[in-house]
Amino acid sequence: MTPSPEPGETALHRLLRDHELVLSRRQALAYGLSPEQLRHRIRPGGPWQRLLPGVYITATGTPTRRQNEIAALLCAGTSSVLTGTAALLHHGIRVRENSTVTVLVPARQARPSRGFVRVWPTTRMPEFVFTDGAIRFVEAARAVTDASRELGSFREVRAIAADAVQRRRCRLDQLTQELAHAPVRQSAWLRRALAEVADGVRSVAEGDLRSLIRAAGLPAPVFNARLYIGPDFLAVADAWWPDAGVAVEVDSREWHLLPEDWERTLRRSRQMGAQGIIMVHVTPHQIRTDSSRVTADIRSALQAGQARPALAIRTLRAAG
Repeated sequence: MTPSPEPGETALHRLLRDHELVLSRRQALAYGLSPEQLRHRIRPGGPWQRLLPGVYITATGTPTRRQNEIAALLCAGTSSVLTGTAALLHHGIRVRENSTVTVLVPARQARPSRGFVRVWPTTRMPEFVFTDGAIRFVEAARAVTDASRELGSFREVRAIAADAVQRRRCRLDQLTQELAHAPVRQSAWLRRALAEVADGVRSVAEGDLRSLIRAAGLPAPVFNARLYIGPDFLAVADAWWPDAGVAVEVDSREWHLLPEDWERTLRRSRQMGAQGIIMVHVTPHQIRTDSSRVTADIRSALQAGQARPALAIRTLRAAG
């Protein structure tokens, strides 16, 4: 029985609200539009736009990222789910936006990539997915692993892996488990990044510092070490040498945008210094452009620290 125009129109409006003005040809026809009405709406200069084959937006102007993602899922089918950089953005993990939307589909339902949609058939469809309105996306560990195949540099892969763990979107063991299923030929950058994360690295700048320390032949520090005076928590040090009582702090502008952030950092440095810790402050820019000076400062601090008795500070490795 064909529904009356008014209920059908109401249901269509509800669908468009839930799908942020995006719908498929199949949905449009199911909600009462005729093929002729549909063609009239998507004509050149008409009120609707064709985003992908069989997928439309019922508005003019530039679609939003979310509208493109909904269109990608409609195009790829009901079993599809966002992955890679698109999914990372939904988890709040910092990554460069990509105009291509990558979706996973079951291998038995493989279909070609179209327009801005990259379709990856897989035999490992996620058991659980996250939803944000009409958008479905994979968990963070799977998103990081798949995004590492999309990104164009090791630094970008390092950034998303470190950020995912730092923000507690996933644990290192979850990333390691996902990596075990990743294609070997496309996973070298992620394997290298996870080795750094396992070492305690939680940012790109800390990764650069780790590379600088290794290249200079300096003793390996504990990254993001948790420091205690007896049972009392003192601070987390970006890089920490327990035997010398030396801490390197990477003073990134990214974390000091507000005056209270900078004041909190200064207060922490004073507290660490009051316990006898030798502090070395560097910026990400100095690590990249003045490595010899940074290396010399760290080496000098280590020599001074090792020439005195060890500090009574208990060290725990980075969380995560």
